[in-house]
Amino acid sequence: MAANVAPELLGHITELFEDAFGPLGSEALYVHAPGRSEIAGNHTDHEGGHVIAAALDVSVDGLARANGTSTVRVASEGYPAFELELDTLEARPEERGTTASLVRGMAHEVAARGGKPAGFDLAMTCTVPSGGGLSSSAAIEAALGRTMEALWGVEPAEPVALAQASQRTENNYYGKPCGLMDQAAVCLGGLAFMDFENAAEPQTKKLELSFDDFGYALCLVKVGADHAASTDDYAAVPGEMQAVAARLGHARLCEVDREAFDAQLPALREEFGDRAVLRCIHYWHENALVDERWRQLNIGDMQAFLELTRQSGASSAMFLQNVVASLGREQPAMYALGLAEHVLRGRGAARIHGGGFGGTIQAFVPLELADEFQAKMDAWLGEDACRRYRVTDEGAYAAWL
Repeated sequence: MAANVAPELLGHITELFEDAFGPLGSEALYVHAPGRSEIAGNHTDHEGGHVIAAALDVSVDGLARANGTSTVRVASEGYPAFELELDTLEARPEERGTTASLVRGMAHEVAARGGKPAGFDLAMTCTVPSGGGLSSSAAIEAALGRTMEALWGVEPAEPVALAQASQRTENNYYGKPCGLMDQAAVCLGGLAFMDFENAAEPQTKKLELSFDDFGYALCLVKVGADHAASTDDYAAVPGEMQAVAARLGHARLCEVDREAFDAQLPALREEFGDRAVLRCIHYWHENALVDERWRQLNIGDMQAFLELTRQSGASSAMFLQNVVASLGREQPAMYALGLAEHVLRGRGAARIHGGGFGGTIQAFVPLELADEFQAKMDAWLGEDACRRYRVTDEGAYAAWL
């Protein structure tokens, strides 16, 4: 695959690389991985449910070369450089929550496919906002995977297989119990429907679509609270759903018969509490809304899609309860949703985005209102709080320059 990189970006990354590691030389590898937006399917992926996600026009971009040692050296713009030895590929507790854990985890995955670990230098720049729910960690995982495949002589994995390797890395090395949606969206590119019932072989479909063509801007608004600070709240969502599923004899909610759930409701409420039961109700409601939204996008009915999106947002707020971690004076995500609706006044749609508990909200804004919406959200929430995004067809890839 040929590198599709703007000369200005390539020059910038080259400068980053040479400042950190010296002259780039002729054997250089370019790597790219986009950010993503969850379009539909709020906390359904980890229960074997359905999701619509889109790769966005923000990305991790980097340059790499072999360095002839057993040491990986990483220079990421805006962050301290680090290096690690590939003497062991087992997870290290002291690396949990760090980029170093992603390097080691992806090295383990690529080595398991026949790659011989060897040191390399990698300089990266990232336009995916960190902690904003656009999956910068998934983009870094995919970029690392594609880098190691190319440098270690391994046939590039199919997008879903690379996504599964990235998910295992995030779960087992980084320490976040995420589903597969983030990584799959980053690796697939474009707008994609995903069915995760078969965890080993998820089913995917893609649709060529631009929301701008329907007269709406896809906006994501940073609420002013990093969702990375709410990892425990995030982990409680699949934890509670899967605890209920386990009581009913299954691992995930997609395997649970709803009539069996209904028959056990009083006992489930007594054992797990109201919130866990409500989160299960959200799962089935949201899963059905995903299917219907995909149908409406395929037939081009944007108004029906928006109405269903508003229903999804209400379910997340009322039943999933991932907008506010605890009721109190500060409710940044709910505040941002309130401001968005204050501007939209029933036009378009706004909902919590991604894992929730901070990060970003998502809004579909009529194009004629987009400039006003962005200006007001920036004025109220801070400069560059609101940004417009477009769907991009390119998933994660690496190419020799």
